[in-house]
Amino acid sequence: MKRLLAILALALGLSGCGYNDFQRLDEQTKSAWSEVLNQYQRRADLVPNIVASVKGEASFEQDTLTKVIEARAKATSIQATPELINDPEAFNKFQQAQGELSGALSRLMVVAEQYPKLQANQGFRDLRVTLEGTENRITVARNQYIKTVQDYNVLARSFPTNLTGMVFGYKPKPNFTVQNEAEISRPPTVDFSSGKK
Repeated sequence: MKRLLAILALALGLSGCGYNDFQRLDEQTKSAWSEVLNQYQRRADLVPNIVASVKGEASFEQDTLTKVIEARAKATSIQATPELINDPEAFNKFQQAQGELSGALSRLMVVAEQYPKLQANQGFRDLRVTLEGTENRITVARNQYIKTVQDYNVLARSFPTNLTGMVFGYKPKPNFTVQNEAEISRPPTVDFSSGKK
């Protein structure tokens, strides 16, 4: 009987200290992360088709294509395991690689606008629409991940659940950040002295 009461007391203690909340939010974070990876993979799978359709334009800038191919190779070379979300350094590397691919694809689309024949190609236009849709899905998936990590991190840093987190090794998880955060937070310089008087 004493043993049963001890087990019951332990179960109540663990549920009251946030242990179950850690379990639930950890699983939600992993699920949200899986959706982010799914959308990034969808984008990576589109890149070879986009590159192939652009290569059909004989005079297209090779440097732009090369940068897209290299950025895709770098982004897909990082092993995106569930453990990645518990390693801030690896998470940051992954985020930078995905950011480079986003930038390279954006430059490719801007350059592609200068080629009317390419713009008239229905296959390329379809791929462009699919890419835009995928970028939107990435944004939605990232936003969901950011929200679940926020909920998890609040639990991991709040008292008394932070004690439970320390005991069971539940550390705050890294989250997405703005690539040029320092530059964005600096106010722009406004100079009115060069205007006409």
